Amino acid sequence: MKPSPLFARIIAIALIVVSFSAVAQKKANVVILATGGTIAGAAGSGVQSGYTSGQVTIDAMVNAVPDITKLATIKGEQISNVGSQDMSFEIMLKLAKRIGELAATADCDGIVITHGTDTMEETAYFLNLVVKTDKPVVLVGSMRPSTAVSADGPLNLYNAVAVAADPNAKNRGVLLVMNDWIHSAQTLTKVSTTAVQTFMSPIRGLIGTSAYGKNEYYRYPHNLYGAKSEFDVTGVTKLPRVDIIYADADMSPDLIDASVKLGAKGIVIAGVGNGNMNKVSLDACARAAKAGVIVVRSSRVTTGNVDRNVEVNDDQLGLVASYDLNPQKARILLSVALLKPRKPAEIQKLYYQY
Repeated sequence: MKPSPLFARIIAIALIVVSFSAVAQKKANVVILATGGTIAGAAGSGVQSGYTSGQVTIDAMVNAVPDITKLATIKGEQISNVGSQDMSFEIMLKLAKRIGELAATADCDGIVITHGTDTMEETAYFLNLVVKTDKPVVLVGSMRPSTAVSADGPLNLYNAVAVAADPNAKNRGVLLVMNDWIHSAQTLTKVSTTAVQTFMSPIRGLIGTSAYGKNEYYRYPHNLYGAKSEFDVTGVTKLPRVDIIYADADMSPDLIDASVKLGAKGIVIAGVGNGNMNKVSLDACARAAKAGVIVVRSSRVTTGNVDRNVEVNDDQLGLVASYDLNPQKARILLSVALLKPRKPAEIQKLYYQY
């Protein structure tokens, strides 16, 4: 007996509903790339401050987080197992390559990177410059080791996976998720040596929040990143040497001269106030610039921009102003920019764009 048109239509609608339901219930595929850090650290007891970073494997970390596999289908890879004070450009380049490989596949929807907090902002900003994907790339860490009473790592990892699995996190550049906050790699900075709320995004604010896997987003990053970035580290095995020199009262210019003699291609000054330094140091910077070394004025102050030609005549001295990048991020940008020859004016433009 041939079914009626109405019955056939009902069956068709039911099949569509079932199909949409199956798609909606399909879990995302998230890969966790582990590098070590406090989140993988262990101590002799739960109440001691001393601990050793990078002692716990990625599988053990995932197994310690209840219900995390309900968020996504998770795979883990151990890229390195170091405290982030030992993070290197070699490891960063390895991470960038692996992220590119994973993001190019259909069975990876997002990537989480476990990382120590000491240099996390540098790795995040580096990846933000060189990784070409709109898929979520999320760094996560902790301020307390895995063995501590009230360890913050498990919930941080849970929220990071929730963000990496979230389609709404796409095309927001490299993110950092810790203590319920979602930061942009462009804006985050570490502001406390020990507090769990160690990361802040001064001036421009958070990308969003993630509370027990429930995500809310406020904005997109303001500068270039990802596919819009001009930087490419394909085949790169080493970055140019760029030194950071800290400015203070009555500073000596000797370290600036020594940096040039030792082969630095760039120097970032962590200047006082608006990227300032005393006259003898400015003279040393001018000498370095004339010798072909790119000199960038940043600031040791936590917030605020360093602009051109305010108290220092950058045009006359041949210097570059870091704009809103702190010294450590200014160094990352300069290291990547110097992979090809550029004049100071070209470098200056990059600080406004990135």
